[in-house]
Amino acid sequence: MALDFSAIYPYLHMLFKGASITIQASLFALFCGLVLGIFVGAVRVAPFGPLRSIAAAYIYVIRGTPLLIQLFLIYFGLPSLGLNLPAFTAGVIGLTINSSGYVGEIVRGGIEAVPKGQWEASKVLGLSYMHTMRFIILPQAIRNMLPAIGNEFVTLIKESSLLSTLAITELTMVGQQVRSVTYASFETFIIVGLIYLVMTSITSLALQYVEKKWTVA
Repeated sequence: MALDFSAIYPYLHMLFKGASITIQASLFALFCGLVLGIFVGAVRVAPFGPLRSIAAAYIYVIRGTPLLIQLFLIYFGLPSLGLNLPAFTAGVIGLTINSSGYVGEIVRGGIEAVPKGQWEASKVLGLSYMHTMRFIILPQAIRNMLPAIGNEFVTLIKESSLLSTLAITELTMVGQQVRSVTYASFETFIIVGLIYLVMTSITSLALQYVEKKWTVA
C-alpha cells in the first residue's frame, strides 16, 4: 500500500507550531540545566567532603531514575504537597533537573581534565577556591565540555517528546492529535520524525561550528 501524505499537509502548520514549543522547552531546560549542572559539577570536586557526597548523591539519583518518573513526580506529585505548576513549567523543570544530573558529570570530567598545575598556580597567587574555579578552571574546562554539552542538547530535544504525557502541545503531542483526525498514523509520525531529525541536525551543525570557532580562538 502506497503512502499518502496528502491528508497531513493541512496540519503542517500545527506540527511546526508544536516543534516551536519543543525548541522553547529544550532551550529553557538547556540554559537552566547548564547553570544548575555547572554548580553541581563544581560542588562535585569541591574540597569539602560532605558537599561532594551530596552532589554525588544528587547525580546518582537523577541519572538512575527515568525522566518520565521525574516528570510525573513534579506534575502529578507536587500538587499533593500543595504546589500546582502549569504543565509547561513542570515539564521544563523536569527536563532541567534531569539535564543537570548529566551536565554535572560532564562538568566534573571537564574540571578534572584541567592540569593540576593550574590549581597549584592559583594557590601561589593566593586565589580562593571560588575565584580559581570562576576565572581559571571553568574557562578551560568549558572548552573540553563543549562537545558533550552539545550532545546533551540534542538529547534534550529528543527527550522533550515525553512532555506529551503532560498534555503539553509540543511536537509529539500535536502528532498524536493529527493522527487522531487523519487516521494516517504511519505518515504522521514519519513527518514528526523528520521534523525531529531536522531540528537535531541543525543543532548539531551549529554546535560543530561553535566548537570549531572556539578551538581556533
